[in-house]
Amino acid sequence: MRLYKTKIPNVAALIVERMIKDEDIEVSNVDEANLDIEAVLNEYLRLDREISEQAKDKLEHRGLSYSSFGRVKRDLAEQRGLGDGEETISWICNQVLETFMHSPHVEEVFAEDVDMRRKLKEILRNAMAVESELDEEVRKRIKNIKEGTDAWDIEYKNKMNDIRRKHGLD
Repeated sequence: MRLYKTKIPNVAALIVERMIKDEDIEVSNVDEANLDIEAVLNEYLRLDREISEQAKDKLEHRGLSYSSFGRVKRDLAEQRGLGDGEETISWICNQVLETFMHSPHVEEVFAEDVDMRRKLKEILRNAMAVESELDEEVRKRIKNIKEGTDAWDIEYKNKMNDIRRKHGLD
């Protein structure tokens, strides 16, 4: 699952809009509340990029192949408390809830954390599910190359970049 920078304003607006509509929060300024949530989502992307770079450095330092990237990145993410997959969504939800509690633009929080967390997870899963669909499309296009080879890794990355550009997700 992945969150795209171009989708962050939409996801933040969906979160704030849903919480207001369901009367979970009361805000003094919707635009500023959206920016608060965007900041959380951008911080997640920054941390994810940082962890990816650290994983690449570790692979290079240890002389490991790129096929170990996922495992190394997952280990680094867990060490930083970010986790992977569902744990990532939980981390983002916790950060958003903290933002609701401390933002000067959120006047009041009416709902229980568990209820808001459930709604947040639903919104985030939907926003981040795009990656699975892209992966499926890429795999269909390169099914003639043996998975796990260097050629497959290179072609996968190239096709993924092409499809992301096509869908406006780069």
